[in-house]
Amino acid sequence: MAGEPLITVVGNLVADPEPRISQSGNSWCTFRIASTPRVQNRQTKDWEDGEPLWLGCRVFGEYADHVAQSLTKGMRVIVQGRLTQRSYTDNQGQQRTSLDLEVEEVGPTLRWASAQVSRSQERGQGDFGNSGPGSYSRNPGFGSQNQDPQAFGGGFGDTDQPF
Repeated sequence: MAGEPLITVVGNLVADPEPRISQSGNSWCTFRIASTPRVQNRQTKDWEDGEPLWLGCRVFGEYADHVAQSLTKGMRVIVQGRLTQRSYTDNQGQQRTSLDLEVEEVGPTLRWASAQVSRSQERGQGDFGNSGPGSYSRNPGFGSQNQDPQAFGGGFGDTDQPF
């Protein structure tokens, strides 16, 4: 799959990651995210949820173990990977198409939460934090669906923002 561009998606985990072991003994993990844009209703000027994008994600090896230990349902994550598409027939005999990401990078967003990161002991590196590998602590309001840019000091292009 070389040559496909990397895409980055921000979304919420819709279920806990599912760790698995292949028949050959290799670790892999799947998880699903939903990325729901916020759009402003032109008539009411209220912010509303747009149409969600659902993505299945796959990660392999030691990386899969870290994902399974670190992420849980509801966490807001940033996922970067190679977009793939597959067709299948569902239980009702309907032909369906699924968008999936072969994950290159994944981690919690820090917009409404904080995280404490520690390096994997398997790599022989020292801890960054005081707790176990992949530890994650939530702040109140984590996973909030209030993504109105005005609620956070304005939207893109504001001249009073530091960057």
